[in-house]
Amino acid sequence: MDKRHKEVLRKHRLWISEQLLVSDTILQFLYQEDILTHAHIEEVELQVSSKHKVLKLLDILPSRGPQAFTVFLQSLDEFSWVRDTLQEELHNLPGDPARGSTGEVCLSDHILHRVPTDRELSHIAAILGGQWEAVLLDLELTTEDLYRCRADHQLDVHGAALEGLVQWRRAQGKRATVQRLIRSLEAADMHPSGLLGLFQYINSPCEF
Repeated sequence: MDKRHKEVLRKHRLWISEQLLVSDTILQFLYQEDILTHAHIEEVELQVSSKHKVLKLLDILPSRGPQAFTVFLQSLDEFSWVRDTLQEELHNLPGDPARGSTGEVCLSDHILHRVPTDRELSHIAAILGGQWEAVLLDLELTTEDLYRCRADHQLDVHGAALEGLVQWRRAQGKRATVQRLIRSLEAADMHPSGLLGLFQYINSPCEF
């Protein structure tokens, strides 16, 4: 998520929690757009009050990729005054809203929305290291799935990670996109900029 988007959510955190009701409509829209996983929805729904549900959602969103803020605003059809306030605040912040703060190269939409190849998954598995389990859990594999990957590749972290990635792609089908993978890398505190060389990219500034 862009630093400016994080700043807006942080500044208005308490106000949003008082104005917003986290409905099934909002959560399902964020899930449909690959911003939230089933595990995230469960985390939110386990909170004891409406305010705490909003605060939990606001805790999750900053790690869910460059589109999380925009999609969040799109989910607020029933709370237009919240959306309008956040948009106005964003426009009032210094800096160019059309550019990411780092001016990094970003992937084109058709790359972000396609399914990664075997070669790309193998390369990603090779650089995950000790983070492979965190990434796969965010991709909604179960602890039992991870156990089988470890058992099948007891002395081979790359092989275990690759098996898990392939299993994710098989289970999710067309939903197993490059964009979804990037979000899980971010959720595991891995910056995905080093992966851009794997893919064909275009020169347009953005921040992952």
